[in-house]
Amino acid sequence: MGPARPRPGRGRGDARRRPGGAVVPRSQPGRRRLRRTDLPEHRRHRGDGGGRDLDGRPDPPRPPGPSRRVMLDVIVAIGCVTFVMMFVLNLGGLLTWVERKQSAIMQDRIGANRASILGFRVMGLFHPLADAIKMLTKEDFRPARADRLLFGLAPFVSVFFALVAFASIPFGDTLRIGDREFPLQAVTLNVGVLYVFAMLSLGVYGVMMAGWSSANNYALLGAQRAAALMITAEIAIGASIVGVIMVHGSLNMQDIVRGQGRLLAGWLPAWGIVTQPLGFILFLTAGIAATKRIPFDMPEGESEIIGYFVEYSGMKFGMFAMADFLETVVIAGMTTALFLGGWQVPWLLADGVHFPWGTTVALPHLVVVGLQVGAFAVKVCVMIFVMMLVRW
Repeated sequence: MGPARPRPGRGRGDARRRPGGAVVPRSQPGRRRLRRTDLPEHRRHRGDGGGRDLDGRPDPPRPPGPSRRVMLDVIVAIGCVTFVMMFVLNLGGLLTWVERKQSAIMQDRIGANRASILGFRVMGLFHPLADAIKMLTKEDFRPARADRLLFGLAPFVSVFFALVAFASIPFGDTLRIGDREFPLQAVTLNVGVLYVFAMLSLGVYGVMMAGWSSANNYALLGAQRAAALMITAEIAIGASIVGVIMVHGSLNMQDIVRGQGRLLAGWLPAWGIVTQPLGFILFLTAGIAATKRIPFDMPEGESEIIGYFVEYSGMKFGMFAMADFLETVVIAGMTTALFLGGWQVPWLLADGVHFPWGTTVALPHLVVVGLQVGAFAVKVCVMIFVMMLVRW
């Protein structure tokens, strides 16, 4: 056998033929090896949207991919949920201090002001923090005959449903980012009104679980009273908002708030308290009953510490108190959205303030959004003050 002969067309420097007739020379010593992107059919697709192609022409701008839009949606959604949770939780925790100071002012007392940090009392603002530390360090007592699972789960159920009930209440119109608009609410639902009251109603399950699992007749009696009170209040609440729903023709909370932005007689905002004053009074009364506050505090006796939470101690007892304050915030938010215009500011539109006498003050978009969110927060705080004022 003779020496192996090289295959034709495969030696160094030989050319190889590509499909379609294009001849591609193989690499030579001292020359750069050709790449696929060096071929003419790939030149126009090599740019990255910010440079130039091989012919020196600038690359066209690359449109934003779907991943960027999805990321923006996720960021805005997380921001709305975080705002709602921080607003409701912080306001609910602060209400313990507000109720003490408000009652002290009305009764000509100083109120709680003993808690301090480094000698600073700051009008007793550290008392909510002191209460939390006290409850965290107390013994978590559980009766011997109690149902262990339901007894531990009940306070979390009450807090959870009170917290998620605020999700569909809008705290602003829309946030514009580029060419996109995002509604300022944690959850956008076409049946937002029903959602809020459904979540508040489900919170009764936590109360019933607490009364049933405690193996205590007084706790069970208090839980039954709380359930009966909630059912009664829900009927009155449903009857009070029928007029608002008929006026706006929607159960969407955002649509109801936007409908209250029109003007009556060219200057008076068409808020629910103006168009449905009797519905507002009935709704507020039933809302106070739903929160189990005085004068509708039948499920509990504060002086005897008797109620569905009689067997609870430590942080679990504090969670039931927190759930009551969270329900107060939710009812105040619903009253604001249905009867006080929600985030609406009189004569404020998307581009600025339009006064009835014809003067217009243009405002940036972020300023308008800030005014709307601030107006909603102020209205909620005013309604909470009114609800606590009724007690004293």
